[in-house]
Formats: sequence, structure tokens, C-alpha cells
Amino acid sequence: MENLKNKKALITGGGRGLGKATAIAFAKEGIDIAITGRNEAVLKETVYELEAFGVKATYSVFDVGNYEDVKRGIKEIIDTLGPVDILVNNAGIAAFGSFNDMNVNQWSQIMQTNVMGMYYVTKEVLPYLIAKNEGDIINVASTAGLNGNANTSAYSASKFAVIGMSQSLMKEVRKNNIRVCTLTPSTIASDMSIELGIASKDSTDSVLQPEDFAELIVAGLKLPRRAMLNSASLWSTNP
Repeated sequence: MENLKNKKALITGGGRGLGKATAIAFAKEGIDIAITGRNEAVLKETVYELEAFGVKATYSVFDVGNYEDVKRGIKEIIDTLGPVDILVNNAGIAAFGSFNDMNVNQWSQIMQTNVMGMYYVTKEVLPYLIAKNEGDIINVASTAGLNGNANTSAYSASKFAVIGMSQSLMKEVRKNNIRVCTLTPSTIASDMSIELGIASKDSTDSVLQPEDFAELIVAGLKLPRRAMLNSASLWSTNP
């Protein structure tokens, strides 16, 4: 199995929810971590928690949907932490509403953050992975990117796009010993899901938890370099 100790990871949206759970799981494996987000206070608090595991941790505040911010933020991280080995594209937003009722600007913002944000960050990190001729990119999609449902047109469209982009990238960079994995979890009791009212903090026995998601990512990264988890869906055992 792959030894993850002393590797370096960048997790977008790493201050809370799925990103924070993944960062903690990485820290337990001895991975140095950079997290990004838009709330500096939350990022600082998470970095403090990560450092308690004896790893190096840092953060950069930026909006993944703004390319100039992304370029600045990624440079800050590389200057502080060094070139990363693992990129987890986790940052994303969601909103639900009928096709006609959802505001055009809100629809566009979901696409800008979830699709263009992932593209911007990957574009800035990928040259470092290619230079190393090794690395891992984990892109967080959703079961909403496998099947559309009523009132999810913007979110589903963004996640369908993420899956397509990830599949194309995977076929481009395999020759560079870079593994690209697309994850499509069903509902997880993350901060975003709870805020949207589709999960509850009290549903630990019936709904997936962020820690479950983080364990899947770690397991995929530990596969021998000759093996790649191309895609995976994570579902609760409770219907």
C-alpha cells in the first residue's frame, strides 16, 4: 500500500464539512496540508486543529470561482508548503429551485464555483504534478451528477460537468503517473447539506457522515501506484 506520510495535500473548501473531515483524516496519516476557503476565521481554527496531529498546516483565503484569486492563493500555498502531491477539489455550492424560478445569477454562480472553480485550481496545480511525474487529483462530484432530478438543474448540471471534465483529465494525465478519481457521494450530513435542510446533525445512524467520505479518499490514495480508483459512489446502507 502507498505510504502517505510526509506527502503534501491541498484541499479546497477545507475549513468545514467534507473538506475538514478529509483534512483531519490526512493529518492522521502524516500528510502536510493546505486548506482553502472564504472564511479566514474558520480556516485558522481548522489549521490549529490539524497542527495538533504534528503535521504542517497552512491556509489561503480565496474564492475558487475567481481565477486571479486562485492564481494568487495557489502561489501562496506553494511558497509556504512546497509543491503538493495531492489535490482534493472539494469546494462547491448548492441551491435548489425550479428551472424557471431560480435566479439567473444564482444558476450562473453555481456553475462558476463548481465547474470553473475546479478547472482554475486544477490548472494551477497540475503543472507541479506533471513536473514530479506523480500525483493524485480527487474531484468531488455527486450522485446529482449521475441523474438529474426536479429542482436540481443548476447543481446537477455542474456536477455532470465535473464528471465529464474529470474523465477527460484522467485520460490525459495517466501517462504522467497522475491518478484522477471522481467521487459521487449520495447525501452526506455535511454543513452544506444540513444548511440546505436535506440532512440532520442527529441522523448519524441513517445518513453518511463526512468521516465516511474521508475514509474512502484515504483508502483510494493508499492503493499501490499501479492501481487507480477511477470513480466511486458512496451510499448509506439505510434506504
